[in-house]
Amino acid sequence: MKANPDFSPVPLLPAVALLFFALLPAQAQSGLDEVHIMPRSDLKSVSGPSPSAGPLLRSAGAVIKKTVELVLVPVTITDTRDHPIIGLAKDNFQLFEGKKRQQIARFSDEDTAVSLGIVLDVSSSMSSKMERATEAMLDFCRLANPQDEFFLITFANQAELLQDFTTRTDDIQAKLLTVVPKGSTALLDAVYLGLSHMRLARYDRRALFIISDGGDNHSRYTEGEVKSMAREAGVAIYSVALFDRNAPTREEILGPELLEDIADVTGGSSYAVESPNVLPALAERVSDELRRQYVLAYRPQETPKDGKWHHIRIKLTLPRGIPPLLVRAKPGYYAPTR
Repeated sequence: MKANPDFSPVPLLPAVALLFFALLPAQAQSGLDEVHIMPRSDLKSVSGPSPSAGPLLRSAGAVIKKTVELVLVPVTITDTRDHPIIGLAKDNFQLFEGKKRQQIARFSDEDTAVSLGIVLDVSSSMSSKMERATEAMLDFCRLANPQDEFFLITFANQAELLQDFTTRTDDIQAKLLTVVPKGSTALLDAVYLGLSHMRLARYDRRALFIISDGGDNHSRYTEGEVKSMAREAGVAIYSVALFDRNAPTREEILGPELLEDIADVTGGSSYAVESPNVLPALAERVSDELRRQYVLAYRPQETPKDGKWHHIRIKLTLPRGIPPLLVRAKPGYYAPTR
């Protein structure tokens, strides 16, 4: 069951014109009040990245051509209730690399094509949840642009590329129909495979969407190795963790925290839910967020080629009286070495 997002215009001062709060209505079977943004607790803060790139982004009808000097920064703006905010202008953003403010060379708030990796847990513990998880993944594909491309990775004892890049939802659906849940949970291997395969993507805007019900218990790659790759990949990670408060193993208990930690280093987001009934609604929410991103691009003033991590910070400039807004973007990028 799908519901279209409801837009409520909020009049502001002329400098900003209008902001629109995109409210996602709850599914009939289960409301999104069951959804929680995972708390930061005392998690170790990890700087996360993405290499410099150039995009697919359109501004005033012009395509930004790919150049090694251009750094692409997708940005999500939400209110304090996690509703995406649209309607901001280029002048409302300030972009800093380290302590130096950078000139925003290109700005877009249009819905441009994305390369998307779908990563689905098909371990034995997903047996009773597979119908809803499959529905969520298919809804996610159907809400995409016609130009978007997808691939499908499933994981249990090992990660497998089940469907290579395609623009056809039917291709994804046909592969999902062959899935039989069984085995353990090689979550980290699946994320690593997804980030690796994204190197073949057509578009510069790239994202992984992960659904899993537990922590990792069968991977060759470590959490540190996967986070390190995520810092370099330029791929936003969005995850939904189905968790059980009475999970029997430590890995399952820490599953939502693991997914959150990986998403954080990419500028993506993670959700933890107890009921699989909310998965289709959450798939819509993730798709909605991708469609309502701002994309900034800039050329670093010093065009570094030092191979080092360069921190990015986005600051909003808004008229007085505007309620607090939250900024989510990748925290930085690794410069090329030559």
